[in-house]
Amino acid sequence: MNKIIVENYSAEFGESFTLSNINWTLETNQHWVITGTNGSGKSALSAILAGAGEKTSGSITGLPERVELVSFEAQAELIERELKKDDADIMDVISEGTPVREILEEGKNDNPDFDADLLEELIGKFKLEHMLERSFRKLSTGETRKIMLIRALVNKPGLVILDEPFDGLDVDSMAMLNELLASQVDTVPMVLVLNRFDEMPNFITHVAYMDKGQLHHTVDVNDKQAYDNLYQLLHLKTTDLEVPETDDSDRPPALNPEDPLVRLSNIKVAYADNQVIDGLDWTINPGEHWQLSGPNGSGKTCLLNLITGDHPQCYTNDIFVFGMQRGNGETIWQIKQYIGYVSTALQWEYRVSISLRNVIISGFHDSIGMYTKSSDKEKQVADQWLQLLGMQDRADQPYNQLSFGDQRLLLIARAMVKHPTLLILDEPCLGLDDINRQLVLALIEKICASGETTVLYVNHHAEDQISGIQNYKQLSKLEG
Repeated sequence: MNKIIVENYSAEFGESFTLSNINWTLETNQHWVITGTNGSGKSALSAILAGAGEKTSGSITGLPERVELVSFEAQAELIERELKKDDADIMDVISEGTPVREILEEGKNDNPDFDADLLEELIGKFKLEHMLERSFRKLSTGETRKIMLIRALVNKPGLVILDEPFDGLDVDSMAMLNELLASQVDTVPMVLVLNRFDEMPNFITHVAYMDKGQLHHTVDVNDKQAYDNLYQLLHLKTTDLEVPETDDSDRPPALNPEDPLVRLSNIKVAYADNQVIDGLDWTINPGEHWQLSGPNGSGKTCLLNLITGDHPQCYTNDIFVFGMQRGNGETIWQIKQYIGYVSTALQWEYRVSISLRNVIISGFHDSIGMYTKSSDKEKQVADQWLQLLGMQDRADQPYNQLSFGDQRLLLIARAMVKHPTLLILDEPCLGLDDINRQLVLALIEKICASGETTVLYVNHHAEDQISGIQNYKQLSKLEG
């Protein structure tokens, strides 16, 4: 196979889906997996290599003359073709349909590269001898998929595209197919579309990650850090978040559900002659997720500190938080027990070499580091969070050996471990590369959808919006 170059390529698939501005290079001797969530465009990306979709811009060069595509859509088209033979029958003669052997040998006369020896080998390997004279359309879904896979390989294509090749196969057939594909890697380049990372064959060299019709990442599987990050991203995107339970004795007193979590009235903050906030009103009710944005110097962090009790002017303003009117004898710890907090400043301060498990456990105690013995329940909950993050195999690894993005994920889990009523995320994507940013955003989306915690998300990048957040507060910069 020559190098295939997809450049600035966009295509429409009916009225329902569009691929946008795809840039992708497939080198000789590379074998790819395309992955992503349902509806992300995995199948569409593979299908454009077989000529599917209506091109609206861009180009694809280097495609081999023969490309074989095995997919549910191609399977349905083949079965539909067989069913139409009944419509063409006359004199009420019911067609038995095309025998399996004829389906397998369809390319024999037109393709000089057709491999008859391989065909017989695969018929024996998959134990299909007994069904060669049966009607193709009478086969089960799994049997039909096997026939299409074999037909694709014996035609000796310059590229074979397998969309969810393991779906519909039993365990033995999956193992056999894996072995078969591995035996062909030196003769034909492959592109596989997979929902499940754990089904990825060992011979795969590169992974492409799709999201919302765009190709977001291409990763060499030998780049361990990039590959691990992509695995975590897909894990977070496709895993249903069930916030690990905690001991009820660790929960703060229940709040009145009729009260707002936060009510700020006519807030004013000034330093000397510099007025930072003037006349701000804001109410955050239970279950209302908010995004707070504004330019540098507009008072975002100042406003957060008023809520958490870390700003000295919280006592000179009308602030109601978690059932308490500020300035009536409440302690800062009475307020903080309802809050989980993550910021870049916290990450800078969290310079400890304790294990990943203990970082999460420290969230029970609002400490940086561990200074008390942890309980079995705390360890269990921490391990459940690590599993959710796809880090369960690194539980005992030192925190300070993690990448910057993994540290941020872990600190969000630390903030969530006590089931805070309000989770405050102050610029959680600051300093992150694209894939780590998407990891953090995926986790925040899961937390918003969990229904237990109200999220206050501080951000000034429009592209970093969270689908579960429907409320927005914009601060403007006041001139002092």
